[in-house]
Amino acid sequence: MRQTHRLPLPWYCRRSPTPYGATWLAAFLALVLFLGDGSARAAAVTSSDLPPSQDDTPILTLQQDGEQRHVSRAKIESLGLHEVSLLHFEGLEGRFAGVWLDDFLAAQGLDEASRLRFIAHDDYTVFLSPKDRAAKRYLLVTRLDGEPLTRDNFGPTLLVVPADAEAVAEGSESMTRWIWSIREIHAH
Repeated sequence: MRQTHRLPLPWYCRRSPTPYGATWLAAFLALVLFLGDGSARAAAVTSSDLPPSQDDTPILTLQQDGEQRHVSRAKIESLGLHEVSLLHFEGLEGRFAGVWLDDFLAAQGLDEASRLRFIAHDDYTVFLSPKDRAAKRYLLVTRLDGEPLTRDNFGPTLLVVPADAEAVAEGSESMTRWIWSIREIHAH
């Protein structure tokens, strides 16, 4: 017969003299971790005091039903800017400003699309369905710390989910829908 060596269990895993003792302790520890580490909190989005851009240079291409149109930073930001302070998992940190994706899509007549395809300058692609957009609010970011995003700093636009910022940073939520350097949005 083979012998196994077991280490003594930590105090919080030992059998309790009462039948509910371990369950109560586990629930208490989970609550302390939940409230104490901040991972359940979302990054707070506020209205921005930044004036909308006046730059009419096209930065984003929209495609729908075989037609293509170009949208400028001024057109995007005319919807009203919102800001959120966060650390992007790729290292950018600061005040990200942009518009709610659903507001932008509605203004462009794309809110009824059954699927959206976001394409980055490096051809990375993300798909979003109406169900995805109903589950979480996406911010289409055009600025970082008040300055326009450029291709050198993940621009001209990027997509973030402020409610998931801390969870993405700690690795408990997927970052696959966070896309940067967006050049095109295709509506299907």
